[in-house]
Amino acid sequence: MRAPLSWLREYVDLPAGETGRDVAAKLIAAGLEVETVERLGTGITGPLVVGQVLAIEELTGFKKPIRYCQVDVGDANGSGEPQNIVCGATNFAVGDKVVVILPGGVLPGDFRIGARKTYGRLSEGMICSAGELGMSDDHDGIIVLPPEHEVGTDAIELLELVDEVLDIAVTPDRGYCLSMRGIAREAATAYGLPLRDPALLDVPVPNEHGHPVKIEDRRGCDRFTARTVTGVRPDARSPIWLQRRLQKAGMRPISLAVDITNYVMLELGQPLHAYDRSRVNGAIGVRRARPGEKLTTLDGTKRELHPEDLVITDDSGPIGLAGVMGGADTEIADARETTGTSEIVIEAAHFDPVSIARTARRHKLSSEASRRFERGVDPQATSAAAQRTVDLLVLLAGGTAEAGVTEIVSPSGPHTIRMRADHPDRVAGVSYGRETVARRLQDVGCDVYGTDELTVTVPSWRPDLTDPNDLAEEVMRLEGYEALPSTLPRLPSGRGLTERQRLRRRVGRALAGAGYVEAPNYPFVGDAAFDRLGLEPDDPRRRTVRLVNPLSDEEPALRTTLLPGLLAALRRNDGRGSHDLALFETGLVFRPTGCETAALRLPVDRRPTDEELAALTAALPAQPRRAAVVLAGAREQAGWWGKGRPATWADAVEAARTVAREAGVELEVEADRHAPWHPGRCAALYAGAGGERTLVGHAGELHPRVIKAMQLPARACAMEIDLDLLERASSGAPQAPHVSAFPVATQDVALVVDASVPAAEVESALREGAGELLESLRLFDVFTGEQLGDGKKSLAYALRFRAPDRTLTAEEATAAREAAVAAAVARTGAVLRGA
Repeated sequence: MRAPLSWLREYVDLPAGETGRDVAAKLIAAGLEVETVERLGTGITGPLVVGQVLAIEELTGFKKPIRYCQVDVGDANGSGEPQNIVCGATNFAVGDKVVVILPGGVLPGDFRIGARKTYGRLSEGMICSAGELGMSDDHDGIIVLPPEHEVGTDAIELLELVDEVLDIAVTPDRGYCLSMRGIAREAATAYGLPLRDPALLDVPVPNEHGHPVKIEDRRGCDRFTARTVTGVRPDARSPIWLQRRLQKAGMRPISLAVDITNYVMLELGQPLHAYDRSRVNGAIGVRRARPGEKLTTLDGTKRELHPEDLVITDDSGPIGLAGVMGGADTEIADARETTGTSEIVIEAAHFDPVSIARTARRHKLSSEASRRFERGVDPQATSAAAQRTVDLLVLLAGGTAEAGVTEIVSPSGPHTIRMRADHPDRVAGVSYGRETVARRLQDVGCDVYGTDELTVTVPSWRPDLTDPNDLAEEVMRLEGYEALPSTLPRLPSGRGLTERQRLRRRVGRALAGAGYVEAPNYPFVGDAAFDRLGLEPDDPRRRTVRLVNPLSDEEPALRTTLLPGLLAALRRNDGRGSHDLALFETGLVFRPTGCETAALRLPVDRRPTDEELAALTAALPAQPRRAAVVLAGAREQAGWWGKGRPATWADAVEAARTVAREAGVELEVEADRHAPWHPGRCAALYAGAGGERTLVGHAGELHPRVIKAMQLPARACAMEIDLDLLERASSGAPQAPHVSAFPVATQDVALVVDASVPAAEVESALREGAGELLESLRLFDVFTGEQLGDGKKSLAYALRFRAPDRTLTAEEATAAREAAVAAAVARTGAVLRGA
């Protein structure tokens, strides 16, 4: 809402020296969002005066019309002689009054005016358009003033070019501030000054002689006022002051009748509509649209109506979308195009905010009227708004107000709220006292009764005040948010992050420390993603939870795996030139079991019961939290230090081990076949040992068909692991290791095994045989060659032995090594290399 300061002063006697910035500071302190304060006319200096065109000479020989004009500017030029001015506009004639800036004047943009020779003639000034004066964006023609203005009059004051405009972002709960009346009320309260309420008008009582109105839907329209003005001069034009106020408020002047309805809407906040009575057939009605009905609105668009649309009708059918936009068939005719309109019916009504909001969104037709109705309009302002419109039509258009007044009102009482007098004190942590609370609520417009228990009657223009907390907020904002003490909340003892949350954070830090970049993705997926991953039709991951209102028809379901989003991010970054990638994500997946119950609609008027919450929980699918990584390109960069190496399936497996270590779990890795991984380079990840093992995830290189379908880099790798299963398998938070003060004994061993034997199985056997003295074991070399024979491989391990209480002897370390080798030979058929 744009609020000119000069207009605001009509309702509140602001101090004479107050600038727009001063007023903005007061309104901001009261809780309004003043975005900018625009200073109009700061770049204009005179002489800028009213002139009258005495003669026009059409110059020829140029590509566009050029006119050489003699303009009477009175004594403004010091001589009283006519000014000779070259002008390219053609929308004025001899005798018209125009706006002239004389040599020495300055227009916005530091455009200085001087006498200069152009088109072969001396031009002594310029005839101005609205765009050149900064009044609007209209550069089509110069300003033609009404004939009653005297030649030589100061046009800066006449056109109200110097002003300040407050641009206020009105939040949905402050719909009353979409009017000068509402902003003036806030300014009056902020300054502690009285308000001259423009809605306090003498309104005639309703009678049976007004234009007939029939309301079929009282829920959609609970109040309707109709007034009629006859004898309106069709050629009457909006006066300058009216046009300027509309322009400053951001609206374009159109015609007198329309301008008046827009002016009253800006002034009182009540949208209105004016009908040409000669085009209205019978009674005006309000009802829901019927199937198949259509309406051509004022913007020239033919719209198919929805049965939930609230429409204005006459005997011929719909003539307007209620609260949104009128119809073209009853539009006020322009006297420049037809004979004009001499009889006008004024509509001032109150419509259901939800209905108007849905209609505006359904037809993608947001208007000034719908913006106000959907935020809440004062229902008791309809009569005053209609009267104000009638008064202006009589004053400016020479019309006569008919005695008939139609007013239909659905019975309703004022909204009251019961509140303890100290409730704002308890909410704010400040002792306001009963007197301050009552005074501030009265400033808002409430009626307050009671002592310890207050009964507050909410004003009709504040539909957002519905409960005691709303009233407490009003007291707090008017007393000043800056007066509220800053106090830190007391944290209950024994509460903090859950183990699940701590694990998630540890995993994220560990993967980031290992060189992965977090890439969160939207949790939506479509069947096409599962096709590209090569999932079988009966794969459980294809069983999804589908959304009722998906953001995209291509992704209508919730994800069952993290890989589609991460792989899409990998493809997108690779396509933009980043080829060495390591991305990770932790998040929820949604795995329905088929045992979910129907969702229960919870009540809104009370707290749900434990049984209702349990029923709602039972309707939800399982939502395990997972971690996943994807890799492509180089895992280690080449440089002066040596060669780099590409990312392989082993890096994906190591990422899983990194995650598992944060949960205090040792993984067992086995070869597996599982989409979307390569059948020969896929690892199943198990937590636990023996018969208690749990499959927690998979890692490896992606299948070539998946890489081709998803346009991924060659040999891309991925890992996905279930954090909830890791947490269950964990014995608790990882414990810091005991550091022995005694030296380590290192023994190397190389074993030759069949190529089909997994290195993990050999490692497990070595650990089992080495016993408690083994501190760590590391595979440092894998060798194949003719020396070993076909189908054989050599695995070289470094074994570190250490005792916590003594220095190991060479015999003890050798004995432990030999025991480890013996266990490996027995379990895997290994042969000690070189033996």
